[in-house]
Amino acid sequence: MAVSAYLPTLGTVITTALIDSINPCAIGVLILLVSIMVAFKTKKEMLFYGFIYILAVFVTYVLAGFGILYFLSSIPLYISEYISISVGSLIIAAGLVEIKDFFWYGQGITLSIPQERAKQIHNMTKKITLPGVIFLGIFVAGVELPCTGAPYLAILLLLSQNFDFVAFLMLILYNIIFILPLLVILLMVYFGFKIQNIKRWKQDNRHYMRLATGVILIFLGWLLILIANGTITFN
Repeated sequence: MAVSAYLPTLGTVITTALIDSINPCAIGVLILLVSIMVAFKTKKEMLFYGFIYILAVFVTYVLAGFGILYFLSSIPLYISEYISISVGSLIIAAGLVEIKDFFWYGQGITLSIPQERAKQIHNMTKKITLPGVIFLGIFVAGVELPCTGAPYLAILLLLSQNFDFVAFLMLILYNIIFILPLLVILLMVYFGFKIQNIKRWKQDNRHYMRLATGVILIFLGWLLILIANGTITFN
């Protein structure tokens, strides 16, 4: 017997966005960028370039979300059901990998950004110009999506089941929440918080970030499968 529901609920979107927002890569790149700017730029310049980087990440994620939603909406229903089940299974597998990293970080299969891409990002942070910072934000968001964008993909699949104006607002809300930690970190440094303390916090808590992401991914993957096989339906 199918369970009727309005999905994704606001709580699902907010919770997933909050978990996704503690993305080690986006936070790590901002910390690196701010570390360099603290030494070579004034506080106002640091705030400006940091904001531009965050804005570039936000816009890239929103545009990618709309592109994926357009693709999903153009797929026939009978095919999209199989896609949802397949993606749901992959998202559960990604969640198990993230939980594995809680216990054995970096060993075996991992969803971290490849070392080669990480090195490219590191080199880009040294080019602190307006076009360079914009490109850095776009590049980081583009690299993150296939590596650590499983929570976002899960929400996009849920939104595509019944995409209307409310779902559009949920998509925007998701991305606003996603960039909130970046804005908080930038403002903390601007108002005198030491960047070394933020680095230490990120390093000390990365395992818990992985665990939280893994749990929410397993939940979302299972939810997608239940929707696809008709156990949960939309009103």
